[in-house]
Amino acid sequence: MARYIGPKTKISRKFGEPIYGPDKYFEKKNYPPGQHGANRRKKTSEYGVQLKEKQKAKYTYGVLEKQFRNLFEKANRSKGITGEVLLSLLEARLDNVVYRLGIAPTRAAARQLVSHRHITVDGSVVNIPSYSLKPGQLVGVREKSKSLEAIANSLSSSSVHKFSWLEWDSDKMVGKFMNLPERSDIPENIKEQLIVELYSK
Repeated sequence: MARYIGPKTKISRKFGEPIYGPDKYFEKKNYPPGQHGANRRKKTSEYGVQLKEKQKAKYTYGVLEKQFRNLFEKANRSKGITGEVLLSLLEARLDNVVYRLGIAPTRAAARQLVSHRHITVDGSVVNIPSYSLKPGQLVGVREKSKSLEAIANSLSSSSVHKFSWLEWDSDKMVGKFMNLPERSDIPENIKEQLIVELYSK
């Protein structure tokens, strides 16, 4: 499965925010990467601004170009505001929901748990991180995996995420995907309209 495995702090510095979560190295070097990063004053073109926003969304959700383009096309065909629908579809990915429920500390860790067959959907093991959840589906930890230290640590340290579109039963270690989230409920700092403008050219 293709995914970005390069230096993450460098990507965070490029966008000026810790898109992969808390990062002590980012805190130390909060300026663009490269030899002249701290002094760069070049004005970015309109296209450059739009492209940067798309790249930020892709890196944030761990999606490569082809998958991202397919999701955009799906959002474009759907009813509603294309950019907002796109973010809702990204939030409905199985790896993202595992992360949001607190089963994994990062989206990358969530993707690994899904790939290694530790996660179930409606009681059946699903090992496809990009699996798109539908309202009402249950996401849980496989019985054999409930004692995994990584999962236990993540659940104990995560301040149980409260998202209006998710429910979590800590006793059964099962979460429910209630509905596609509204844009106002999604905490990510992404200007989705710029992505729509980029793809509309």
